[in-house]
Amino acid sequence: MPLLKAMHKIRLVTFIAVTLWVTGCGEQGPQSRSVYMLMDTSGTYTQEIYKAQHILNYLLATLSSGDSIAVARIDSGSFSEKDIIAKATFDERPSMANQQKRAFKQELDAFVDQLKKGSRHTDITGGLLQAAEFLNETGADKKMVLIFSDLEEDLDSGHVRNFPMTLSGIEVVALNVTKLRSDNIDPREYLKRLENWQTRVSNGGGYWRVMNDLDRLERLIADY
Repeated sequence: MPLLKAMHKIRLVTFIAVTLWVTGCGEQGPQSRSVYMLMDTSGTYTQEIYKAQHILNYLLATLSSGDSIAVARIDSGSFSEKDIIAKATFDERPSMANQQKRAFKQELDAFVDQLKKGSRHTDITGGLLQAAEFLNETGADKKMVLIFSDLEEDLDSGHVRNFPMTLSGIEVVALNVTKLRSDNIDPREYLKRLENWQTRVSNGGGYWRVMNDLDRLERLIADY
C-alpha cells in the first residue's frame, strides 16, 4: 500500500508539472512589430505624398514601445541608407517613446515640406531590398512593408534588378496604386503590373496585397 500511494503521488506531481508547462507554453506576450514605408517621389506622384504623410502619422499613434518604423523615398537607386528619411525603435519607457515619435514626425514633415522636385527614376526593387534588410535587423515578430507608389519601375542605366528577392515572412502592401495614362488606354497594363509584383513578392517568400482604399488600411494597421 505505501508503494501504491507513492506511485499515485508521483503520477499526480508529474501531471501537475506537465499541465503547468503546457499552459506556460500557450501564453504569449505582445508581439513586436516593424513597419517600413517606401514613398514614390518620382514625377507627378509627389502630389500624392501628403496621403503617405497621413498614413505615417496614424502609424506613429498605433505603434507601441519596442516596435520599429522607418520611412524611405524610392529614388533612382534605392538600395541605400541615404534614402531613409527617418527611422526609430521605440523605447520601453513611454515618455522616451513619445519623444522619439515627435522627432520622427518632425523629420518626416521637414522632408515633405522641402520636396519640390521628384526623382527621375524609380528603383522599387532596391527599396524593397533595403526594407527587408531593415525589418530583419529589428528582429520583430511581425514585419510589414508599405509601398506608396504607382508600381512603375523605371531604372537608371546600369542598375540590375531582375533577380529573386528574399522577403520571407514579410507582408508587402501596395497602397494608392494610381493608374498611369497608358493604363486608361489599356487596363491590362495595370493588371499585369500588379501581377508581376505579386509574383516577385510571393516567390521571395513574402505576402502580397493591394489596398487602394486607405480607410481599409487604417483597420489593417489597427489589427496589425
